[in-house]
Amino acid sequence: GNAPPGVDPEAFSWFQTVDTDHSGFISVKELKQALVNNNWSSFNDETCLLMINMFDKTRSGRIDVYGFSALLRFIQQWRSLFQQYDRDQSGSISFSELQQAFSQMGYNLSPQFSQLLLARYCQRSPNPSIQLDRFIHICMQLQSLTDAFREKDTALLGNARLSYEDFLTMVVTRML
Repeated sequence: GNAPPGVDPEAFSWFQTVDTDHSGFISVKELKQALVNNNWSSFNDETCLLMINMFDKTRSGRIDVYGFSALLRFIQQWRSLFQQYDRDQSGSISFSELQQAFSQMGYNLSPQFSQLLLARYCQRSPNPSIQLDRFIHICMQLQSLTDAFREKDTALLGNARLSYEDFLTMVVTRML
């Protein structure tokens, strides 16, 4: 059939391919099978779930063709940002590239914090680096938690007073 109004024909064609059970929806499993990093590894489950949840308007754990089309645009934007920050064109983002990316995105984070993120999200290796899926995951979480923090930091001083339970609520409502 033809693409529905407002859906890119290429996205519609890909949707039909990715929708392996022909349900008219894309599940986390189907999305994971369709997305690959520069090193040909599949996207990780957490990032796929995060993205499905972001575009799942019905809270069913799946996305329709409109959600999928929006998701593809979202991934293209992240992929182009990723390529911009992957200065040495290695296909992954190193510690120094990650630091530079955060800085250019307006995050004033210490090298220690960037190192912590790298250790948490990268594959174990002598030269740790981050693939596209983890980059998207980190940036989505960072944005979400930054928004939550700004709600509490009303004076924009970079500090906020909150109770332990407020902190936990802030994290839990914005994580997987």
